[in-house]
Amino acid sequence: MMDLGHRSPTAAHWSRQQYEGLFVTTDPQSSERFILVVEDASEIRAEMESSTACELTAFLVARRVDTEWELENIVVAEEFRQCGVGSRLLGEFIAHARAENGSGIFLEVRESNQSAHTLYQRAGFGQTGLRKGYYANPPEDAILYRLSFY
Repeated sequence: MMDLGHRSPTAAHWSRQQYEGLFVTTDPQSSERFILVVEDASEIRAEMESSTACELTAFLVARRVDTEWELENIVVAEEFRQCGVGSRLLGEFIAHARAENGSGIFLEVRESNQSAHTLYQRAGFGQTGLRKGYYANPPEDAILYRLSFY
């Protein structure tokens, strides 16, 4: 996940500790996590025939914050963009959040990430605000989005 995230210039570039922390539960009161991964089917077949690792195609990370969900990171490998992978991940996550009786989903995205803006708008998210200078490397504003279920 970390390698794929670092290959995507528009993804949230988390540290190794942040990625490892996704899979460690130390505090039962901490927020609930939701993680989806997509592996390339051709790589899965190759893995079954040999002991090589699967190539990660995409992933999504979110966390529950009270009754809402925060979409923290969604990354699709460059060669699989514009193929519906991101839409499918987002759709699965929205279905999960609704099934868990969430009240909605919120997120922020780089102002320059037009493909993400299109993805979220097509899924029904609306812009709710702006965070000036939110991102570093390179410095950029964040556009806030929200999808309310009720």
